[in-house]
Amino acid sequence: MSRQSTSFTKPNDEWLKSKVDNQEYSSKSELLNDLIRQARNQQIQIDYAKDKIEKAEKSGFTKDSKEQILAQSKSLLNE
Repeated sequence: MSRQSTSFTKPNDEWLKSKVDNQEYSSKSELLNDLIRQARNQQIQIDYAKDKIEKAEKSGFTKDSKEQILAQSKSLLNE
């Protein structure tokens, strides 16, 4: 594991300390690694959503009714 030195603003440092003091985390390092892990997972979800939106936009528009679109979606789920 790599070791780094990081500076925090006073409010951020107090927040980190409170999480450790409340025993939610055993150390600031554990908390920071968890926050980074959460941010990475969130980015994966954002990238997935962006990809789906881009594909949808590129697929064009449809003249199908809402009912037809729903029926097509249901049939894809049942495959």
